[in-house]
Amino acid sequence: MTKFIFTFLALSIFTIGCSAQKRIHFKTEKVFLENDTTKNCYTIIFPSKSPVIGYIFLLPGYSETAERVMQQSSLPIRLAESGLLTIIPTLQDGVFSFGIDESSQQWFKKIIADVREKNNLTDQPFYLGGYSIGGSCVLKYAEDADKKPNALFAIDPPVDFEQMYHSSKRNIRLSVKTYPNEESVFLVQKIREIMNGTPENSISNYHNMSPYSFSDTSQTAIKKLLKTSIRIYTEPDIHWWMKERDMDFSSMNSTFQSAMINELNILGNENATLITTQHKGYRKPDNNRHPHSWSIVDGDELIKWLLKQK
Repeated sequence: MTKFIFTFLALSIFTIGCSAQKRIHFKTEKVFLENDTTKNCYTIIFPSKSPVIGYIFLLPGYSETAERVMQQSSLPIRLAESGLLTIIPTLQDGVFSFGIDESSQQWFKKIIADVREKNNLTDQPFYLGGYSIGGSCVLKYAEDADKKPNALFAIDPPVDFEQMYHSSKRNIRLSVKTYPNEESVFLVQKIREIMNGTPENSISNYHNMSPYSFSDTSQTAIKKLLKTSIRIYTEPDIHWWMKERDMDFSSMNSTFQSAMINELNILGNENATLITTQHKGYRKPDNNRHPHSWSIVDGDELIKWLLKQK
């Protein structure tokens, strides 16, 4: 397979209002690693000033395009404004990539290598971030990467796919509304496909592919992150989940995020932090309430933290 077919220079220029008197323009570029415009590509947002002080990959959530990410959050623009080359990848299954599977991880590695080579970034600070399944993707990548990121953050990611499988099965059993039943049915089928079986007959796959496994008493995956600065953001609004989705703590990502961070702290990683928020989760353009959202992150504070991790 040809590594790189062509580059498309995006015609759109993003603008952010920095003050009443000043507006900054950011050039974007979309790069494709093969002759298919729906997958294996990435969008770059270039800082407005030189030199570039580092680079960061932002992984979207399931079904999210780069354009959707920039609609939901000003974080990509703020990162570019801070001097970081900001890259939003789309992996091998397009916007429906699951992030933690071998194919997703291999294509993410190819995209990282392509960005480094084309932009001469070998010695620059390197950061990772992701939302939802994109957060799962960057956590898994960081565990297995030869070159660890200077820091990474994940916004409400699922981390334990054995537990997600079991909670999804329970949601189907308890469901009395259409929404949780449909989503849970999809998750059970997708996880079983990715893991090549159920936890009962393929538990080693669940341990090997999940960023964290509550049942893995050897803590194999997270021991690879003992020297990595990590933040996980979550908004555990249990009353919203119970009212709107008929779900409880057993189905919430925050339950096992807290377990993962707690174990990392106990193992000696003092730079692993769980950040919980309240009443910040809203989705654009209609500002609908949803605690599982990009908006739970304080972008300015996050960027200050990232840039200190060198």
